[in-house]
Amino acid sequence: MDQAMAAWPTRVAAEAALERRGRTLDADVLIEIGDKAWLASIRRGEVAALQRGPFVLPAFTLALRITAEGMARFLAPAPVPGWHDLLALRRQGALRIEGDTTTFFAHLAWFKGALALLRQGPAPAKPAAPAAPWGKPSFEPVTGRYLRMDIEGRPHRVYVEEAGEGVPLLLLHTAGSDGRQWRDLLNDTEITQRFRCIAFDMPWHGKSSPPAGWEGEEYRLTTAGYTGLVMAVARALRLDRPVVMGCSIGGRIVLDLAAEHPDALRGVIGLQGSAFTGSYYDLSVLHHARIHGGEVCGAMVSGLVGPTAPEAGKWETLWHYMQGGPGVFRGDLHFYAEEGDLRGKLARIDTARCPVALLCGEFDYSCRPEDTRATAAAIPGATAVIMPGLGHFPMSENFAGLRPHLLPVLEAMAGR
Repeated sequence: MDQAMAAWPTRVAAEAALERRGRTLDADVLIEIGDKAWLASIRRGEVAALQRGPFVLPAFTLALRITAEGMARFLAPAPVPGWHDLLALRRQGALRIEGDTTTFFAHLAWFKGALALLRQGPAPAKPAAPAAPWGKPSFEPVTGRYLRMDIEGRPHRVYVEEAGEGVPLLLLHTAGSDGRQWRDLLNDTEITQRFRCIAFDMPWHGKSSPPAGWEGEEYRLTTAGYTGLVMAVARALRLDRPVVMGCSIGGRIVLDLAAEHPDALRGVIGLQGSAFTGSYYDLSVLHHARIHGGEVCGAMVSGLVGPTAPEAGKWETLWHYMQGGPGVFRGDLHFYAEEGDLRGKLARIDTARCPVALLCGEFDYSCRPEDTRATAAAIPGATAVIMPGLGHFPMSENFAGLRPHLLPVLEAMAGR
């Protein structure tokens, strides 16, 4: 570790992305790894000075205290599921953040990228070359339009994209993002030949604006409101017993849909879906006057992407998060991390009436594989699949990796 820390300032200075992300970072950071300590003076994103401890009552802006075991797993040459990201370490109890935590989260992308450079070996690979040009312009086989409808007695314009025909497949995006996450599925002809695939942006998300009067409100998603929204959209589109597939918050709400509306659905598929997660992070940083909302939302979820995801899929997924409205991600997490505890409803789900399939990426430390397995075990007849190499956003980060796991599930649902 001493050798890695000695080379760390040079490696940080060589990363142009860190220079950009740290342009407003001026802090003295105490880094403790096991029984060793360093004090880094960081100025405009560069490590201007690095002192080796031990220290007696050192003055610092913030301190990162990491267990030796946690750091060893974090720095492993091959990423270890559940230990591959700073916030994953925090959830494991292997990282404590003390002092000015606002500075840490305001520059979360810098800290994640900088500490990852402590891994030994060659410098990280550069991003892949840009994709080949499309050539002749052409339209994708996806139609987008606005659906005018009332939701809880208020007029809304809900943006809807769809492709294909056949069994209705209603697609629910993750917290803080929008329906663009499903674009690869909407362009998959093998799926669209059999399914009418429909993705909509929830109100406040993507191209679905908040209702009139939103400026005097605080957005908060609830179980009842979310289930009501999905059923209202299905009725407005006149869908006959659709399959509903959602991811993250969408993977959670399908459980409530199966419990409350089993006969109205052909089945549900939960990607990264468990009955409860709980809050293992401070939600206030997601809507804070001193923290750029888009930057922190993207940085917060970056470690939830599988480490082998294609660069284009990873960064498009994060870009969607960086574009969310103020407080929207936090409002979604009110449901995901606080109010939306569905453990008490699982026993009510009858999979003979509404089949339940849960698929989970092994690198998801939010809805962890053990959370998915426990949820499936509490629902007689439910199935659970853990997908190697994938993270929290399989449909957008790496659809090619999700596809072989998803196709058999869709085939079974279509046969009902």
